[in-house]
Amino acid sequence: MQRESTIAAAAVPPGAGTAPGSERTAASGWVLRAVATVHIAAAFAQPVFAGVFLSGDYDGIAWHRLGADVVFTIGLLQVAAAAAVWLRVRRAWPFWLSLALVAAETAQYLAGMDGALWLHLPLGVAVIAALAVGFIAVWMRPLPRRRKEVRADA
Repeated sequence: MQRESTIAAAAVPPGAGTAPGSERTAASGWVLRAVATVHIAAAFAQPVFAGVFLSGDYDGIAWHRLGADVVFTIGLLQVAAAAAVWLRVRRAWPFWLSLALVAAETAQYLAGMDGALWLHLPLGVAVIAALAVGFIAVWMRPLPRRRKEVRADA
């Protein structure tokens, strides 16, 4: 009786009978999650640095400028990690989201350097909101490696 169940279990293909949401996240997905986490943490520091400057500590603007460079660089790393997810996992949405975030961060950076606070402040709020949505989406959805289809006629 034990032998029959072992044989029956061996006949079940891997991944069959598992829930659709129970796939394991691939290594490239974990890298994207790590970069997205660092990205949002760095971006959340930016309003703090701006607040330090606005409260009268003029060294805060140097921290805000340095933070902008760090956030932008991490954004580029996120685009690269999302490209790896697209290639390895066949999920394109993290790439397009990351690319849109970097475009918004570029506009945000340029508006800040130009002193256009009418654009810099609301765009900063929008970037933080988009980063939060992307962060949640990357952590809530599994990013499993796609299995290659086995052709019966090959």
